[in-house]
Amino acid sequence: MSIEQYQQTYIQTNFADRIGGSNYGKGTEIYKFEKIKRAKASAKKDFPNIELIDMGVGEPDEMADASIVTKLAEEAAKSENRGYADNGISEFKEAAAKYLQEVFCVDGIDPVNEIVHSIGSKPALAMLPSCFINPGDITIMTVPGYPVLGTHTKYLGGEVFTVELKKENKFLPNLNDIPADIARRAKLLYLNYPNNPTGASATVEFFTEVVEWARKYDVVVVHDAPYAALTYDGMKPLSFLSVEGAKDVGIELHSLSKSYNMTGWRIGFVAGNPLIVKAFSDVKDNNDSGQFIAIQKAAAYGLSRPEITEQIALKYSRRHNLLVDALNELGFSAEKPKGSFFLYVEAPKGVKGGQRFTSGEDFSQFLIREQLISTVPWDDAGHFVRFSVTFIANGEEDEKRVISEIKRRLSQVEFEF
Repeated sequence: MSIEQYQQTYIQTNFADRIGGSNYGKGTEIYKFEKIKRAKASAKKDFPNIELIDMGVGEPDEMADASIVTKLAEEAAKSENRGYADNGISEFKEAAAKYLQEVFCVDGIDPVNEIVHSIGSKPALAMLPSCFINPGDITIMTVPGYPVLGTHTKYLGGEVFTVELKKENKFLPNLNDIPADIARRAKLLYLNYPNNPTGASATVEFFTEVVEWARKYDVVVVHDAPYAALTYDGMKPLSFLSVEGAKDVGIELHSLSKSYNMTGWRIGFVAGNPLIVKAFSDVKDNNDSGQFIAIQKAAAYGLSRPEITEQIALKYSRRHNLLVDALNELGFSAEKPKGSFFLYVEAPKGVKGGQRFTSGEDFSQFLIREQLISTVPWDDAGHFVRFSVTFIANGEEDEKRVISEIKRRLSQVEFEF
């Protein structure tokens, strides 16, 4: 039977309300990433002989360091690593604690009680609301941003309150924009710096303000930090946990996906407040049986070699320089971020004498369909598109070729800003 035929059976009426209930699968709305996917497919079909430059994918373009791959192979061959890992091995937790100290100057983290591994950051974000959210409770999220914590808050009957990240505030949330009655009902505050999609970085002063605000309203802070070690131009990696009092109010999520080119390996960790770490560990224990021990050991090996991330950061910094210079020469207002591999650029108003762009999505669709350049649009707080410098390129000369080709294509269009 087809999906349409099954929609006429009792299966259709048994879906939970949280995913649409009896109307699940019947909606006609096309989500942003599906629109991008369709536009890319259409552009490739219409222009099969023109290279599609994909700057929308937020995923590293290279494999993990060869030494980490070798370590995985060695550990995978050992019989003692074949079993369940449950809430993780001590070797990985100790490596994570040492990594926080060496890279972020976070002292005093207890690897036994204040760190637990996760199968990437996304599952951790999905599970954390189960530790805190009852029906009617609030999670405060920043927009634009990564929605997983909010999605699961709603699944549990909670509510999501959003705070806009605005250019005039350097894409940091203004905590004063959160009404006191919302703050008092809130259980969780989600932050992500360096930020996806804006590329903005936090400051010690901002994190200090967050700690004071969290204490005032009894809110748990969840800082998602997968890009924290990818910093440029003298910007030192900053951890929320390095700020005085942070461990009293929250946790931080780290991942090796972006900083070690290990997206498919699915390994990260949650660190910070021991009671929160314990609660997460209990919920996690009822969701998964732990990541493959060989992967944890390979990840521990990687964490002990932060110079691997430093080399990756040099590549992204170089690419950011090229892209920012090219876009600004074309009239855009692009500013190199201090961290992450994202460049967040305000969309032009349109093409002079031609198409108008009333949203970031309009501009992104134009870039894909007309110029075969893929980006991701964001219209939550102004009209922007996100470029990712994780585009496919084989070495520095090829990077220059890709950016030159972007500049050549866009120079044929006269944009209105």
